[in-house]
Amino acid sequence: MQWDVILQALPKLLQGVVLTLELVALSCIAGLIFAIPMGIARASTRWYVRSLPYGYIFLFRGTPLLVQLFLVYYGLAQFEAVRQGPLWPYLRDPFWCAVITMTMHTTAYIAEIVRGALQAVPAGEIEAARALGMSKTQTLLFITLPRAIRIGLPAYSNEVILMLKGSALASTVTLLELTGMARTIIARTYLPVEIFFAAGVLYLLIAYVLVLGFKLLEKVLRVDTGQLGR
Repeated sequence: MQWDVILQALPKLLQGVVLTLELVALSCIAGLIFAIPMGIARASTRWYVRSLPYGYIFLFRGTPLLVQLFLVYYGLAQFEAVRQGPLWPYLRDPFWCAVITMTMHTTAYIAEIVRGALQAVPAGEIEAARALGMSKTQTLLFITLPRAIRIGLPAYSNEVILMLKGSALASTVTLLELTGMARTIIARTYLPVEIFFAAGVLYLLIAYVLVLGFKLLEKVLRVDTGQLGR
């Protein structure tokens, strides 16, 4: 193991870490925003309300992220209407193509997390809110959603970690995130073991920090039933 090569490559790898974090942060935050109404619709008892989000979720969960990325980055450029449209400055940029694809992909998974969390809220809490005179909207905003957030947070943290690892696919569309930067350095040094080892350690460190952050957030959101009972 040539540690001096790893130390020399570390600044470039850290540049890739920054881009990786940008991809993951943008896609996971946007995915959560889009997934909340979609998950609420999926939890509806009316079939015509839940059918459209079901089709979206089935499509994006049933196809690989890499295929979706290729379709967005290479496929959309084949249409003249897209090239002449207002979104073309973004769709020709590999960064935004990766963000859009990752957002659409993770939205499908987060929506199912939201649906499961909503359906896991105890029926007694909802009935109590309605007995107090709350409307359906008030019950959803002040009772069901806050409770569902606490229930679904561990699953959401797992999805963020999965998107961290999935962000490595962005290197296939010329982005120099962590994996892409590692491949570029390897092409110059011909030392794949050392460089991929360093990249793997950086991925582990990022995942470790994310796990600690979500654990802290869980503690903040957790209801201290002992104190409430005093």
